[in-house]
Amino acid sequence: MRHALSLILLVVLVSGLGACASSSGPNEITDKDVQRAAEGPTANEIFMSRFASGYGRVPTFEEMSAFRIELEEAVSAYLAAHPDVSTSPRASQFTFRRRVALGMTKEEVQLLAGLPYSTTTDEALMAAAAHQFWPAVKVRAREMWVYPAGWQFYFDGDRLVDLTVFGKPPL
Repeated sequence: MRHALSLILLVVLVSGLGACASSSGPNEITDKDVQRAAEGPTANEIFMSRFASGYGRVPTFEEMSAFRIELEEAVSAYLAAHPDVSTSPRASQFTFRRRVALGMTKEEVQLLAGLPYSTTTDEALMAAAAHQFWPAVKVRAREMWVYPAGWQFYFDGDRLVDLTVFGKPPL
């Protein structure tokens, strides 16, 4: 199982960097390819990335509308079941921005971003993904979830404590 997760992570990392050119080689990750972020992707960005990779096209208006309605219902149900969140500063991440952000729980992340491509607690894999940011990330990161579009989410227990992304222009 551990080998399978390692292989999945490697495939995701390498395939995501295919379009990134660097002086050290076309598929090698460099410090300039990896960024650390306080906010992650929006639910729409994750949906679009998953859809495009799965179907080889962008979703139609109807497909996008269906996704937005389903997300709205899920967010409303979550906030109704968690009144403490609905009155917290994090509520705007759900109700308006629909963006993954530090401090969210695993349940909140899954609500917005869906299930990860893979998960790992392997420190070597997390260090490779975080690249130059690993010394700062490793202080609290105990688990990493890999998402589409080059995103890695790091958790300490149930809380999202760090984010890195590769292959994106500066955030």
